[in-house]
Amino acid sequence: MRAWRIMALLALGACASGAALPADEVGETLSLPASHVPNGLFTRICRPGAPGPAPLVVINHGSPRDAAARPTMRPYACGSEAVRWFTERGFIAAIPMRRGYGRTGGPWAEGFGGCGSGDYGPAGRETARDILAVVRVMQGRPDVAPGAAMVVGQSAGGWGSLALAAENPPEVALIVNMAGGRGGWQGGVPNQVCRADQLVRVAGEFGATARIPTLWIYTANDSFFDPALAARMAEAWRGAGAPADVQALPAFGRDGHGLFSAAGGSEIWGPLVQAFRDRNQAPDRDRPDPLRSGPQSPVAESLTPRR
Repeated sequence: MRAWRIMALLALGACASGAALPADEVGETLSLPASHVPNGLFTRICRPGAPGPAPLVVINHGSPRDAAARPTMRPYACGSEAVRWFTERGFIAAIPMRRGYGRTGGPWAEGFGGCGSGDYGPAGRETARDILAVVRVMQGRPDVAPGAAMVVGQSAGGWGSLALAAENPPEVALIVNMAGGRGGWQGGVPNQVCRADQLVRVAGEFGATARIPTLWIYTANDSFFDPALAARMAEAWRGAGAPADVQALPAFGRDGHGLFSAAGGSEIWGPLVQAFRDRNQAPDRDRPDPLRSGPQSPVAESLTPRR
């Protein structure tokens, strides 16, 4: 039972339900309209301290193996380490709950046909559909600066972010895939993935059309997607012609799958995100770089979505 609890928390990152949040961690919560979601996508919006329009990052959650956990999920708090890493550096962060999760509710859209099927393509594209809807609505807000967004996804959110990259929407500049994939912990066993061959195949399918720069971050002790499988997915993606900066990291904590939202995690992935941005776009000369204007720490460098 304890193993299942740990597995669920790792898949969700910081999205598991819990005690009420302090006011300063709530941010703004609302349902963003989406043509395919009758009641909209429930989203937490966390603003930086500085006034005025800010560049956009959309942060996307994972998915629990236990369907009963989906309705209890809620977005990362504004005070969580992962979100603060962006807001302290000038970003406005949108953290949506996709269809079937948390207060968005409604039918779950990300099923992959059961373990024997591994139909990961449609599942990823439905995740991408929700992510892109949030990006587009957020870019119409007066507190969001002009320019394409950064999309960050953890676990199932990372897989959906790769599916989004395959669509090459002009509204998205960069994609960060944190331990992305689907079908992990088959039968409650770590590193057993439902139809891993299908996961690799679909990664290549997505990569055949993806041209948005992507950063892939996986750890040596990820209990969902081990280094060998992550490498196979990345090889299929790159082999199909898609760009990928793949970072295979040493073990982190008890299970590296939770690196993105773990305490101290941003000290590891933060510099990688900075360097990824630096390699893929030049700073905006008309606006101070938000990361360079943030706290002076090992992770406070540069990461501004392009215009």
